[in-house]
Amino acid sequence: MDDSLRLSLNQRQQQTLAPMQLQFVRMLEMNGPEVEDEVRRALDDNPALVESEGDDGLHQPDEEFNESAEQMQLADYRTDDDIPSYRLESNNGYYGADAFEPVAVAAGEGLMESLMRQLAETTGLDDRDMALARIVVGNIDNNGYMTRSLQSLADDAAIQEGLDVSRDDVRRVWNAVRGLEPAGVGAVDLRDSLLLQLQRRDRTLATNLASEIVKDYFDLFSMRHFKELRRHLNVDEEQLQAAFEVIKSLDPKPGALLGGGDDARTRHITPDFLVETDGDDVTLTLLNHIPNLEIERTFRADEGTDKAGRRANANAFIRQKREEATTFIRVLEMRQNTLFRIMSAIVGIQHDFFVSGDPMKLRPMILKDVSEITGDDVSVVSRATAGKYVMTQQGMYPLKFFFNERRKDNDDVSAHHIVGVLRGIIAGEDKQHPFSDEELAARLQAEGYDVARRTVAKYREKYGIPSGRMRKEV
Repeated sequence: MDDSLRLSLNQRQQQTLAPMQLQFVRMLEMNGPEVEDEVRRALDDNPALVESEGDDGLHQPDEEFNESAEQMQLADYRTDDDIPSYRLESNNGYYGADAFEPVAVAAGEGLMESLMRQLAETTGLDDRDMALARIVVGNIDNNGYMTRSLQSLADDAAIQEGLDVSRDDVRRVWNAVRGLEPAGVGAVDLRDSLLLQLQRRDRTLATNLASEIVKDYFDLFSMRHFKELRRHLNVDEEQLQAAFEVIKSLDPKPGALLGGGDDARTRHITPDFLVETDGDDVTLTLLNHIPNLEIERTFRADEGTDKAGRRANANAFIRQKREEATTFIRVLEMRQNTLFRIMSAIVGIQHDFFVSGDPMKLRPMILKDVSEITGDDVSVVSRATAGKYVMTQQGMYPLKFFFNERRKDNDDVSAHHIVGVLRGIIAGEDKQHPFSDEELAARLQAEGYDVARRTVAKYREKYGIPSGRMRKEV
């Protein structure tokens, strides 16, 4: 075998980010609370980094202090409990929404804690049953549904608690849980949950008929086959409509109202921006509780009197911590300036929406549009808007809400506008004979919007609009 040496030349393009750029990208993706945690961690870890004296923890890049009149009025009260309720009222998330009414819930009490407290207070179960109840309740998901079989729960009790229990023992405790609040908790599926809730209702003709529908004709009901339901039940349209209204009033996720559910009502979102309007004037504020930072005095380059006598490793430590603190401060300033610059561009493009609060006024906008205004790369705009929220006078919106593509080049009609028209058409349809996607597309075209049937279906799915069959009523 002949051995030979070969020399080859390859050309490769590679991009390498500096540590400061990597830190900036990571911090740009964080929301307000995450950045506040990062600042606290940096203050704890780096002795060269300290808060500026006299700082109030609130600052806005390239802007003077601009507190709204409402904020100044609220600041006159000593505590939140002293603020009148009317000053806390606001619309909650969409144009034309009703005033938000806060609901008091037990702070920190989740579904499991609530169920165990009720069991201890009302059922009189002994210690053995309460140990079994913890296993039963622990296998109920955040929406209130049982996730395991009775035999599996009995096996868990034997392994985890050393309890010799039968399926009948588990069933007895499980039935006690199913009798707790909220009604419908502990069900095995949606049909079971609805039946549990109906059992708590006053017995009326409509409630009795609703119970019969859910128990015996749930498939027909879920498929909206109302003619067949009337034939099977031998009732008229008015009676069926009354039962239908009873079923619609039930909660498909009974456990989600308590802490820990995945229902949107339980989420806590901290806005990153505040947009206020006065006529056509729009004011943008970057919300945060990030303190102004500086280098600690003894770590500054021009401080210290015994530089020559210091040990080399001490000097290296001081330089390292000073450089890390300087980089952190710079990255934090870059993040704040970038967020404010990008949000200012969004407010400029969507000015009409922020003034009116009407989603129909939203203009087509993509990441590239913002990038062209700010000079930032599209990837920077994407990271800066991900997971961020803005509080407006109409409610709170994710920044991604304002992005929607043009259907065609040079088309100034946004997807939100078309969906608004689509919702209007659906609101006026005959609910006994709702429009199909093809009919909706034809009506949109009649109003001057060239939208295909598949586009209508895409918008329906994206914005949570049911299909024609699912919109059908009695």
